[in-house]
Amino acid sequence: MAHSNTDTISTETHLSEEWRDRAACLDASPELFFPVGTSESARLQLNRAKRVCGGCPVRSRCLQWSIDTGVDHGVWGGLSEEERRSMKRRAARARIRAA
Repeated sequence: MAHSNTDTISTETHLSEEWRDRAACLDASPELFFPVGTSESARLQLNRAKRVCGGCPVRSRCLQWSIDTGVDHGVWGGLSEEERRSMKRRAARARIRAA
């Protein structure tokens, strides 16, 4: 049976995102990972989300996915939006210095 390019892309996408099935947050409320604002309750929510990520077996893959896809909001791979932005800035500065 011949496979179309669409079949190949679907399979590649599925295989590249299998890590999600092993994520510690799989059964958690998605809202937990999207705290709003900087209030005390938002900081507590952020810390709860990070605790879920803390022992996750696919934490690094999740973080890399968020960086690769440009996700700007929420907690991914145990890092907040600001922490990921900071990480990207440091990486960009390191690339400039290496050039």
